[in-house]
Amino acid sequence: MSGTGAGLEGTVSVRLETSNGRVRAVSVQVRRPAAARALCGRTPDEAMRLVPLLFSLCGTAQSLAAAEALEGVLGLDARPHGAARALLAEAEAATNHAWQVLMDWPPRLGEAPQPKELAGLRAAAAAIHPALYPARDGLRPGGGSLRPDRAALAAAIAALREGVERAVFAAPAPTDEAGLERWAGAGATPAARLMRRLLAPGMAGFGACRVAALEPHPAGWFAERLSADSAFSEAPRQDGAPAHTGPLARQSAHPLVARLLSRHGSGLAAHVAARLIELAGLAERLTSMAERLTDAEPAPDTGSARHGDGSGAVETARGRLAHWVRLEGGRIADYRIVAPTEWNFAADGPLAQGLAGASADVALAERTALLVGALDPCVASIITIQDEV
Repeated sequence: MSGTGAGLEGTVSVRLETSNGRVRAVSVQVRRPAAARALCGRTPDEAMRLVPLLFSLCGTAQSLAAAEALEGVLGLDARPHGAARALLAEAEAATNHAWQVLMDWPPRLGEAPQPKELAGLRAAAAAIHPALYPARDGLRPGGGSLRPDRAALAAAIAALREGVERAVFAAPAPTDEAGLERWAGAGATPAARLMRRLLAPGMAGFGACRVAALEPHPAGWFAERLSADSAFSEAPRQDGAPAHTGPLARQSAHPLVARLLSRHGSGLAAHVAARLIELAGLAERLTSMAERLTDAEPAPDTGSARHGDGSGAVETARGRLAHWVRLEGGRIADYRIVAPTEWNFAADGPLAQGLAGASADVALAERTALLVGALDPCVASIITIQDEV
């Protein structure tokens, strides 16, 4: 047995049964509290205060999805806050990527994690909210008082760029396969050394499967399904089939990722390269978003809409997140969420299909743990391998 241990937030349990040198059966189960139920019976204001407490790992994205869903009911037009919200979501996603690269990857190489580097990136990302909303009121339905401090934003983005370049790449980020191999071969950072291991035969394509990528569906697509079927939250489907979401789904058209997909399929090399591509392009994306910012006020609350439903969808580090809410008499009557974990760790999803039939050699536990990490659950994972004699 191997894994990261169980936590209060829940667990992903992966059980492999092997015989005659192959994985013959795979069981993937997600267990975690139904946090959305805690929002039922609350007023919108109460719910917005509770959301970041319920979802500590991606509280900003969860708050933005909740705000968008409630705006749909309350008739609030928050479009002037779109670029600012994209900045907030990207900054949080970057810190989650950085946690993987700086804290999770080094121990897989027998090396020490890098908490100081992570702390520096988190501090830079945390400076973005007050640089947008001086009163730190951006995470609420209708938005807050948006007053971009462009000098502070530029400083935060520069700090993120420098931190990523130093701790993750220590060189210009690779943009093609040859560059990736040279960078990995030089091994100047833990990320490079892990990539070198993953480019080895038997590793690059491990976990590859034919599960399709989740499309960047709008909030309405999720609303139709969440409102019609409460089971969609725990067992989501796209066109009647499982799907994967996250960096690989978003970056599949990038030339480097596309080349790895062509050579090795949707295995470890493509997953990890996609995360690195997202980090490499972070500062450029943030700068582009910052250039679109203008001052904005909170959307005026008409006070008339207290019944109905609304939905929100946000990209997180781990993939596409969607919320759906129904209000009755100004209180939440029903709340449903479908998170990336439910896509990537579905019973027949990309992890399960990627492990089916794998070679059951001495490195199976290590490769399985790497694949679980690449698909990135937001809860602890437990891996059990049982050899059927």
